[in-house]
Amino acid sequence: MQVPLDPRVPTIINEARLRFVTEGYAAARIEPIARAAGVSTATLYSFFASKADLFDAVLESAATEFYDKLSRVSDTADRPTKADLVDYLTRYTEFLSDGFVRKMFRLILAERPRFSKRAAEFFDKGRGDIAHRLIQTCESMANNGLIRVEKPSWAVSQLLGMIEHPVLLLPLATDKDPIQSRSARAIAEDAVETFWARYAV
Repeated sequence: MQVPLDPRVPTIINEARLRFVTEGYAAARIEPIARAAGVSTATLYSFFASKADLFDAVLESAATEFYDKLSRVSDTADRPTKADLVDYLTRYTEFLSDGFVRKMFRLILAERPRFSKRAAEFFDKGRGDIAHRLIQTCESMANNGLIRVEKPSWAVSQLLGMIEHPVLLLPLATDKDPIQSRSARAIAEDAVETFWARYAV
């Protein structure tokens, strides 16, 4: 959606994000959001025709921030090594451990039935970018004789699963954070060791 260019809009979106994250979409009410943003309900509705439009703007704003954070997980080297793979996945693990990222994933998972198209876009673009980079890394490693993979996309899916399951999915389901007991680097190293044991030449 096209967000209006008014200096009050970012404040409204930030207040709405806070309410949606803490209360959920259904329980969040427009009046308290408007009050916290310092505008009237009528003014808020002049920018966003409905709560659904406001939620969509929150997701769009969060996605921009999300992808900015994700872009800091930079590419691996031109001739990647095992150590480069560990470094790359450590940065991805740190990204998934970020409090903002987890809160947005939790919110979008909760509201996926209501906003399925936007939720799918939010998840798929970011993960697709990471997977694409890792597939290129696997192909480069295979060309350099470090690993042997018949289907790089399958290998990358397994590798990402070893990161995402303990770092994102389990905490979302159980509220337990593995980063408190093991560092992001230790989680990445374990995933790469398992990957290496299966695919190294």
